Amino acid sequence: MAKLKKSKYKMPTSFTILFIIIAITAVMTWIIPAGVYDVNSEGQVVSGTYHAVESSPQGLWDILSAPFIGMIGNDATQGAIEISLFILVIGGFLAIVSETGAIDAGISAVIKKNENNMTRLIWILMFVFALGGSTYGMAEETMPFYALLIPLMVTVGFDSLLAVAVVLVGSGLGVLASTVNPFATGIASAMAGVNLADGIVPRVIFFIVMYVIGAMYVSNYGKKVQADPKNSLIYEKMDAQRKEFAVEPNLEKMTKKQKSVLILFMLSFVIMIIGLIPWSDLFPGFTLFEDIYNTIQQIPFLGDAVGQSFLPFGSWYLNEITVLFFVMSIIVAIVYGISEERFVSVFIDGTKDLLSVALICAVARGIQVIMNDGQITATVLYWGEQILSGLSEGVFIVITYIFYIPLSFLIPSTSGLAAATMGIMAPLGTFAGVSESLIITAFQSAAGLVNLITPTSGVVMGAMAIAGLEITTWWKFMGKLLVIVMGVTALLLVLFAMIG
Repeated sequence: MAKLKKSKYKMPTSFTILFIIIAITAVMTWIIPAGVYDVNSEGQVVSGTYHAVESSPQGLWDILSAPFIGMIGNDATQGAIEISLFILVIGGFLAIVSETGAIDAGISAVIKKNENNMTRLIWILMFVFALGGSTYGMAEETMPFYALLIPLMVTVGFDSLLAVAVVLVGSGLGVLASTVNPFATGIASAMAGVNLADGIVPRVIFFIVMYVIGAMYVSNYGKKVQADPKNSLIYEKMDAQRKEFAVEPNLEKMTKKQKSVLILFMLSFVIMIIGLIPWSDLFPGFTLFEDIYNTIQQIPFLGDAVGQSFLPFGSWYLNEITVLFFVMSIIVAIVYGISEERFVSVFIDGTKDLLSVALICAVARGIQVIMNDGQITATVLYWGEQILSGLSEGVFIVITYIFYIPLSFLIPSTSGLAAATMGIMAPLGTFAGVSESLIITAFQSAAGLVNLITPTSGVVMGAMAIAGLEITTWWKFMGKLLVIVMGVTALLLVLFAMIG
């Protein structure tokens, strides 16, 4: 029998896919009629005001220049430069924190303290990983913990699949239920033109529900395996795993400096949330931060020393939180004792790690540039408005969620997917009576779901390799959980849409 040739086909990168979409969109400007909506004083489109205008088809040069205009912006489209710079600074900040080893030492301390109560350890660790995923998109940063947890879990009678689930399901559900994750919620909010704090309460509720579901599912599997090893999905490998992994893991003790860094790390996100929440809008009459700001500005010299561009909490946006994370990275370096030369080197290396994420936002924004310059955005919105006119809020948000699941396979980059679609999906949601923030929740829920199981994810496949697992075994383990997560997500989205 002739040997079959191995297929050389590889899925194109997100950059290539987005460039193809830009080209297809440009072709559409030659076919779709041009049109515009009237806008109100806040720049929002006014329903029922659509009217046709002269066609403005986009050519080859427009296609090639779209990603670059997408970065800096033009009269019709806001550029992605602010969000791209924010991503780069976040990369530098995370690199500085990683340099101290504070997060690794903190999780190691949790493991050491709770290693005699494995069920409690599973719940605590999954919360830590989920919190990391929800706040800063913890994903690749989890890789060292597989080597730490697998020996521990195997030694006490579990299997390597459970160890992988604690880390991967924990962090993955955290990303799925992102609250302030800059790479999902942050980019999507910026592209939709809303504040990162919009919808924070429903997202926190969503996070809690997803965490409880995940921790119950994983801990129940662990109890079954510990009660009877035959319940393990990899029972035939358990004896071999005990020989391979059953060693005492090295649990480093957290130093005082690392504790201080960990506090500063968490404080950074607390300050960001306080700065972004529009307090006076949510609580009329609450002007504490504005009063403090005005007092500082009225004090001779002090107001000028702080700076005229400084804004009170509640008025912050991308520029302010970018500065925040830059300043906190400096403070972390000073507290831990990182030299100036080392700080600059590590910070720049951190920005390099996220350069592709920053650039993909600009490329994806190029789609919106073509649509806006070709004046077909309003026409697409108008068609969507006509289709959605008879749909309830609940039906629309579920359709949006389902729509984003296959799209997440096509564009695996969460950042790229948000940048490519939010310019259309967010306004469509308002026509159906669904807030932009809930559209963002639906988007990141779908993307997070896909990234839990996709074989194109380096995190998923890396975890499989470390634990010696087949991806099909992981899919079998995740099957019921995915069904539960999808069902509960749809119910929560409908509930939030009805509440408004």
